[in-house]
Amino acid sequence: MSQLEWLAAALVLINVALVAMRRVWNYPFALAAVTLYAFVFYEAKLYSDMLLQGFFFVLNLYGWLSWVRARDDSGVPVGWMPVRDRWRWGAAVGVAWVVWSSAMHRYTDAAAPWIDGGIAMLSIAAQWLLARRRVESWWLWILVDLIAVPLFAWRGLYATSAVYVVLLGLSIDGLIQWRRAAAAPAAMPA
Repeated sequence: MSQLEWLAAALVLINVALVAMRRVWNYPFALAAVTLYAFVFYEAKLYSDMLLQGFFFVLNLYGWLSWVRARDDSGVPVGWMPVRDRWRWGAAVGVAWVVWSSAMHRYTDAAAPWIDGGIAMLSIAAQWLLARRRVESWWLWILVDLIAVPLFAWRGLYATSAVYVVLLGLSIDGLIQWRRAAAAPAAMPA
């Protein structure tokens, strides 16, 4: 476990705690964390997760702008997706997972192309939905955390695995808080 991994892990915890509280200032912590994690995952040969960090960087910039524009006195409004969109997102994530993981399996020496690819595609969907302030993002983060903990431990990324255990708790808390906020009268429409 490198100092770089520990620092990235600490930044992620701060980021997710602030996200669960619907605080816009989560984004500087996110940008720093994903930058550091790109190097950590490269060293561990988890290339899908490494490339995912670049996508997260761009999407976090988008999310920061979106959240700043949407913020009001009670925080950032959140809402649910229409049911039809949930099915579309699920199908898109499934197709993306198969295509991405097949390429990682065939063209790289990735340590776990299918599991790592699943984490990457679920994370992309979760981060996009988070930037769009959708409650469903937390369900995806919970799934990512459950898959990532054993994968990262297997690759010797013990600090990151431990962080994902904590992230699981924060994701459950985020889901609870965002469900309450979405039920409030001032919640954003679906």
